[in-house]
Amino acid sequence: MLEGSMKALNFRSLIIFSAFLRVFLIVYGEWQDTHMEVRYTDVDYLVFSDAAALIVSGKSPYKRSTYRYSPLIAFLLTPNSFIHQSWGKFLFSASDLLVGYFIRKILKLRGVPENLCIYSVIVWLFNPFTFTIGTRGNCEPIVCAIILWVIICLMKGNLFQGAIWYGVVVHMRIYPIIYALPIVIILDPSHFKPNKKPIITNWNSKHHKTHLTSGPTKSFNPFSRSRILFSLTSASVFFLFTGIFFYLYEWEFLHEALLYHLTRTDPRHNFSIYFYHIYLNYERQFSVLEKLVSFLPQLMVQLLLVFRFVHDFSFCFFVQTVAFVAFNKVITAQYFVWFFCLLPLILPWTKMKLKWEGVFCVSFWIGAQLHWLFWGYMLEFKGKQVFLQLWAASLLFFAANTYVMITIILRHTYSPVFNLSQKTM
Repeated sequence: MLEGSMKALNFRSLIIFSAFLRVFLIVYGEWQDTHMEVRYTDVDYLVFSDAAALIVSGKSPYKRSTYRYSPLIAFLLTPNSFIHQSWGKFLFSASDLLVGYFIRKILKLRGVPENLCIYSVIVWLFNPFTFTIGTRGNCEPIVCAIILWVIICLMKGNLFQGAIWYGVVVHMRIYPIIYALPIVIILDPSHFKPNKKPIITNWNSKHHKTHLTSGPTKSFNPFSRSRILFSLTSASVFFLFTGIFFYLYEWEFLHEALLYHLTRTDPRHNFSIYFYHIYLNYERQFSVLEKLVSFLPQLMVQLLLVFRFVHDFSFCFFVQTVAFVAFNKVITAQYFVWFFCLLPLILPWTKMKLKWEGVFCVSFWIGAQLHWLFWGYMLEFKGKQVFLQLWAASLLFFAANTYVMITIILRHTYSPVFNLSQKTM
């Protein structure tokens, strides 16, 4: 009993210290914004705040140029106008802490020992990139928290609640649609039976040899009760929010919040390997073939990863997200948080040693990113014509993402979340 209370205290202390760190950074950010030339606050936060102020005054949030998000985010930040301008930062940072809590919850459901849970949570809570995201005013922690909650709902068999939140998160940020196929596949009737929770594979079973079961089974029934319930509920929620906001803000909402992200081509320099081609040809219309060249590799990799790792769906979500970001036509730094929140969920099943392989992977990924940032700085702040060097840096960063992802796959111990032996019972 004492051991259990000490373990709980350790996690509680971790959360409390993380909370104080985030409060300090928010307060410090206010000081830096006032006294220094370089602002701490993310430019997106200013966009969110302006959009929220427009809603408070009864106007469309899309009157604020570059606001290309769901109105839900602006509605959540309306207290910025009448409580405090940092309300949103506290909301995003609270979501950041919630992600840490959900990581531990998911790992405990898998029977992972407390010490490994703590180490995994630390990877999220004390990652310099993730703890600055919320405190600078980026909304991604809310999206991450909802995705992890959907995973918890699936593991507990709460399909209706999971479907509601999945519909919400796809409405907020369209990219989680990539998880739709693996979710539909894992909703097997043998796992999800009325009034029964699915049987979860315990962490200890990772030490036993498992067979890599790929994709849906031969008896795959797309019209099973669990699949129909989840699909109809999540789709209904998505279209409900979309319909409400279309009624309020008409085509402006549909274009800025949804269609823009599906057709986005950004001529500004970014981490994507496609940015240079888009920059050179931005003034003309891209052909169907050119669009397919960028989309087909992304689609093929997604399908390959899903059909290979779907039953270990936490891992599947992680590699899907890494690949989706790496192959995307536009990549900004905030996209990295999409897979950082899933990374702690796979660490207890990795055979990778921190020394030396782990250190090399981290160093390669960070080094390639810093190399890109150097050329980005030379272009943006020094006015040097270094587009070719920047594109080469994008190619190196793509190689780093690919290498790290393949290494993680090779060192991962495949462990289906649900007990596949149920199919034979």
